[in-house]
Amino acid sequence: MRRSAAITQGVRRTPNRAMLRAVGFGDDDFNKPIVGIANGYSTITPCNIGLNDLARRAEASLHEAGGMPQMFGTITVSDGISMGTDGMRYSLVSREVIADSIETACNGQCMDGLLAIGGCDKNMPGAMIAMARLNIPAVFVYGGTIKPGQYAGQDLTVVSAFEAVGRHAAGRITDAELLAVEKKACPGAGSCGGMFTANTMAAAFEAMGLSLPSSSTMAAEDFEKSDSAAASADVLIQAVAQQIKARDLMTRQAFENAIRVVMAVGGSTNAVLHLLAAAHAAAVPLTLEDFETLREDTPVLCDLKPSGRYVTVDLHRAGGIPQVMKMLLAEGLLHGDCPTVSGHTVAETLKDIPTKPDPRQDVIRPVTAPLYSTGHLAVLRGNLAEEGGVAKISGVKYPVITGPAKVYGSEEECLEAILNGAIQAGDVVVIRYEGPKGGPGMREMLAPTSAIIGAGLGDKVGLITDGRFSGGTFGMVVGHVAPEAAVGGAIALVEAGDTITIDAPRRLLQLNVSDGELAQRRARWSPPAPRFRRGVLGKYTRLVSSSSRGAVTDPDIT
Repeated sequence: MRRSAAITQGVRRTPNRAMLRAVGFGDDDFNKPIVGIANGYSTITPCNIGLNDLARRAEASLHEAGGMPQMFGTITVSDGISMGTDGMRYSLVSREVIADSIETACNGQCMDGLLAIGGCDKNMPGAMIAMARLNIPAVFVYGGTIKPGQYAGQDLTVVSAFEAVGRHAAGRITDAELLAVEKKACPGAGSCGGMFTANTMAAAFEAMGLSLPSSSTMAAEDFEKSDSAAASADVLIQAVAQQIKARDLMTRQAFENAIRVVMAVGGSTNAVLHLLAAAHAAAVPLTLEDFETLREDTPVLCDLKPSGRYVTVDLHRAGGIPQVMKMLLAEGLLHGDCPTVSGHTVAETLKDIPTKPDPRQDVIRPVTAPLYSTGHLAVLRGNLAEEGGVAKISGVKYPVITGPAKVYGSEEECLEAILNGAIQAGDVVVIRYEGPKGGPGMREMLAPTSAIIGAGLGDKVGLITDGRFSGGTFGMVVGHVAPEAAVGGAIALVEAGDTITIDAPRRLLQLNVSDGELAQRRARWSPPAPRFRRGVLGKYTRLVSSSSRGAVTDPDIT
């Protein structure tokens, strides 16, 4: 029996049906599956401005396929707009709000299936977490990537604007050049154009079979994106009929496939945080060490921004995620027997994809000549990160640095120091009290890292934080340092002038201070008062777990 029968069938449900008739149900519709459309549309951000059109197209297709769609909204916080402000504290929190809202609507209304549409960083992991909790047939429709801006013969993304601020502060570009980058960086609708967090998580959805093939790299403004939304609706109705549920797809093997694909495309460090959280929701054992194990034999195949040359629409033209997956599958690095929402296995889905990329392009490298032979997302440990920290290590010119600590208690304090020239080559910058609890919300440090790049110090300075990094960040940076400062992690005990070693090859993050000295400092340390005691940030502060566990807000539920 369908879940929706609880509100549509029987004499006692006469009042329920009366309400449903008011929103468009007719006599025959009560026997159709009710499918929720979680619509992330908003005019807050270019990432989500095109979603309503996709939602309406999916709605029409669900009707035609014999379903009864019910649309509801989910929120968005734009990372790019809130970056560097107090508003960024709400970004990671919004992942939980999105997951909670989708779970609430679908379970509160006894929906039989879910079509979630999102375009910004937290829409995707929020939807993935909700799908795992609900365990009903579900499909994700990505809003699509933005096309690159153009200036002075270069492709631009929003990260170009952040880096331009640093170049301007260092006197490397003029006011007019800075304004030109600002005007050209974001030419229309769609999520940030490199392999940043939104595109990374879209790729993970596709790798796990929760989205349709090729859908994660389509441009938001292209007609094929709307067609893909319609096709997703058709596939979902079939999944409802066959009872292909979300957790049937969200297996341990599927998470391993997603991690491999994230590594191969050079994806965002945020994928580590979000996949840990989604695995927790699906009751699938997954730890930081699993990422490190899979990294060791997964090559980086795609030359994509932020550290590479190309943007996501270039990847799409070169074959997209199916091409990357087929290459990994041919090397025995994917689980080809994993099912997908279409009812086909991964191997069946990829059967017509060539095992080698088109030689006329160089966005996707051959397996025999990868960009890097091992994955770029490494887990570093040491006395500064006993639970671990996450770093992008591929493409770093100097993968080992030991230098004096410059210590800052917030992102704003650090950015001010960078723009005022207080950071010198050889320094190791420490930004603390920005973790899940301490921030709260684990803000992304795109403004400081971009300012460092813009000042010409990207290869000469290390940076560590208990906060996060944008998918647009690159360089010798280590985020997600856990335990965080707010709970007494060693990052809280660093003093200005201490030397810190970041050693990527050895995966080491070490504060070069004796155990005895650290014990004395810890005895003197006391936790700071929470920045927020009420409202959503107050609740989040009390509930959130360590970043090493995905910064989930239900850590005791398994």
